[in-house]
Amino acid sequence: MIVDKQSADPSLRPIVNDPVDDSRTVAVVPRTEATSDGLLSGSPGRDVAEKGLREAITRGTIAPGHRLVEAELSEQYGVTRNSARLALDALAAEGLVERIPNRGARVRTVSTAEAVEIMECRMVLDGLLSAKAAELADDDQVARLLGNRELMRRAVAERELLRYSELIQNHHALVREAARHPIASELVQRLAAQIVRHQFQLSLRPGRAEQSLAELERVVDAIVARDPAAADAAAREHLGGVIAAVREEALV
Repeated sequence: MIVDKQSADPSLRPIVNDPVDDSRTVAVVPRTEATSDGLLSGSPGRDVAEKGLREAITRGTIAPGHRLVEAELSEQYGVTRNSARLALDALAAEGLVERIPNRGARVRTVSTAEAVEIMECRMVLDGLLSAKAAELADDDQVARLLGNRELMRRAVAERELLRYSELIQNHHALVREAARHPIASELVQRLAAQIVRHQFQLSLRPGRAEQSLAELERVVDAIVARDPAAADAAAREHLGGVIAAVREEALV
């Protein structure tokens, strides 16, 4: 789950992860329809169900292995069954949901071993993106990274761990934007979506927030210093810390 939220704080204004050539952009206006019983259909209905279900999965409200029934999702989110089906398809593509032939859909279970392998891949990609950000970030992007760091510090100090988890995702989104590397950005987002629940739960462990904050501060420091090698190393160190914490959690 990637979390990018609007805020009055300039460091958290909407983020565009990948540069887009406006000359090739075609505006698409989604159809907004409601059925006779008031259920949302089409793209708006799918978006509502997709957003709600993604948040429920990543925050652990819905446990891994839980069966996802289109009729129940339709009622819960006030959308048509077709919209619920499209939302499940989108989340299956992200690796959060799995389709089982003749049995429907369920929340995908990611084992500790699989989560570690995903994070080992992310370690390389996050290092690359952080190094590119150190090379290419403009002054506005650096200012937003620094602003987000201050918000992370405040969230940890005030023990607002849910907020801190969201700000971590915002940090990664800001780095992706500054890196200007669409391929690496797309790959890392697909990988991150599959383990966001692990990382969300880890952020709630005693002492983990302070440790991860120190790791991410070193990433920001390296980007501000325009030091690609240090940014790469700091990003890898952060993912290494996440891997160690996941392995430790599995032994508890």
